[in-house]
Amino acid sequence: MDHTNHWYGHAHILAEYCGLDPASPPPIRGVIQHGWNFAHGLGYGHVNDHSFTKLVWNDRNRRRGQVIGWRDFAVIGAPYLYLMDLKKDEPAPEREGTIFYPFHGTNDYESVMGSHDKLIEQVKAVEDGPVTACLYYVEYDDPEIRKHYEDSGFRVITHGRRGNQWKGTDRFFLFRQLEEQKKHKRVISNRLTTAVFYGAAAGCEPAVYGDPMEFVGVKAGFNGAGLLEALYPEMFGEHLDIEHALETSRAELGTDHLMSPDELRYTLGWDEPWLESSN
Repeated sequence: MDHTNHWYGHAHILAEYCGLDPASPPPIRGVIQHGWNFAHGLGYGHVNDHSFTKLVWNDRNRRRGQVIGWRDFAVIGAPYLYLMDLKKDEPAPEREGTIFYPFHGTNDYESVMGSHDKLIEQVKAVEDGPVTACLYYVEYDDPEIRKHYEDSGFRVITHGRRGNQWKGTDRFFLFRQLEEQKKHKRVISNRLTTAVFYGAAAGCEPAVYGDPMEFVGVKAGFNGAGLLEALYPEMFGEHLDIEHALETSRAELGTDHLMSPDELRYTLGWDEPWLESSN
């Protein structure tokens, strides 16, 4: 199984949804889209490999992938939505304040450059109530960056670590993200990112504003600055048309493409008789 299927606990969540052991998900027949992007949904590391089934979140990703000559797509919806289904019967907490996701780098080869202090001041000027700054683990582990947010008076957290090559994966990453988003009235970021769509799906009022910061060392064609505002104008601004933003979020996450447990087991290659149910 491609190691990226374990990122953020995706394979573990889908295994639980399918009635299998979430602590030890079986190998997946394909590669799961692990985060949102404006292209075809797949990361840079997969663009030259056509030997796998591409398990994307929405049909737009499938169409864009096929335009550039790729085949073997299956549209399954975002694993975050399957987690929401698993947790749908849990009582909803009272919502308060804003959860803020500053745009983040990726491991040790991509970083962002800009003024964290200016961004923090803008958030303070716009948001009512307490603010939780959720830093990606890359920035959270950097004491210089983390100090900007700690000194701001914001509550500062991280959801966990992504892991790599099946090591260091925090399979409860998305569990923490969902729990936090359910506590907040608003979800904001300075770039249109996965967390904004997740927050909208979880019932937060989304907004994207502030200095988007520069992506240092980004792979060619993957930056998206300026393009996102043109493609998704309904997602940008301090206060949005909520229904329009939610419609876009549902489409990007693939809400209408979620599968039943039996359908998903078949699609992921988990329909073999030797796979025992955990129930």
